[in-house]
Amino acid sequence: MRPETRYAKSGSVNIAYQVVGDQPLDLVLVPGFVSHLEVAWEEPNLAHFLTRLGSFSRLILFDKRGTGMSDPVADLPTMDERMDDIRAVMDAVGSEKAAMFGVSEGGTLSLLFSRAHTERAQALIMYGSWARRLSGPDYPWGLNEEQLDEVLARMERGWATGEWWDGGRPSRFDDERHRKWWGRYLRMAASPAMAQSAIRMNCRIDVRDLLPTISLPTLILHRTDDTWIDVGHARYMAEHIPGATFIELPGADHRPWLGDVDAIVNEVEVFLTGRKSRPRRKAIVGADALSRREREVAVLAARGETAGGIAKKLYVGERTVESHLVNVYAKLGVSSKSELIRRASEFGL
Repeated sequence: MRPETRYAKSGSVNIAYQVVGDQPLDLVLVPGFVSHLEVAWEEPNLAHFLTRLGSFSRLILFDKRGTGMSDPVADLPTMDERMDDIRAVMDAVGSEKAAMFGVSEGGTLSLLFSRAHTERAQALIMYGSWARRLSGPDYPWGLNEEQLDEVLARMERGWATGEWWDGGRPSRFDDERHRKWWGRYLRMAASPAMAQSAIRMNCRIDVRDLLPTISLPTLILHRTDDTWIDVGHARYMAEHIPGATFIELPGADHRPWLGDVDAIVNEVEVFLTGRKSRPRRKAIVGADALSRREREVAVLAARGETAGGIAKKLYVGERTVESHLVNVYAKLGVSSKSELIRRASEFGL
């Protein structure tokens, strides 16, 4: 079941939010440069990512002002205004203190909020993030001005389809179904002009001088071959935030719901709770009964992939895939691929 969308007041601006899970630990997920709360749940892998986070926390989701289901704004919000959006949502759900989990640009915003509101933040987690977006004489990672102009030009040409994103380096997980959803997600999340302005603002951020002042328990996660944000950004932050835990994960996808989703969530869970949830082995039917490989096959099948296509993506034989599908159908209680596709969100696929 998808969570209900509600609104909090940040000054005169309405900020859309959702709450997932009911565990004692509050976890605020601060999204990247644009987001849309309800369209997010249409993508099975992203729904799985959010559901897993909500399994060990009370997960608090929101759309920043000017994006998604929150109020549009005439001018690009300041970082102070965006920090107040977090404060307003926490107040609305009765959260006195929470762990901050920022993705991409959201990591930088989480860092700023955690430092400005130490009484409201109990831990800081950053995935695929940075302290400075542009490269410089003393900072070799990131875009230069010419590359930034190229990104903005690609956005201008291809915002409606999302084709500007990969810069000619597509992910093997980014199939046709996901590309169509990604284009819809971006269109619903922000207008082209707002998105371009957000990118420009992000590229002027430089919080390197604040890193040594962070005293919260901090976890930095980054994929080694991230094609959007170079892993050098994360290594730099890990070296300059006292006591930070840095975990470099295999993979090239910047979007955390593509690739090995559970590897990311497992690290977050262990960092915040000190343990990783054990799989419920006693389950013999339902989504919890699927093995890891069966879940991978089910996710791809739910996207419309053929057995042959799944075999190529997972580097296994077609007969092996067919065998897994038989088990998937039996455990989920579905009779056909079309039923699996129709009920994918119900199973968290």
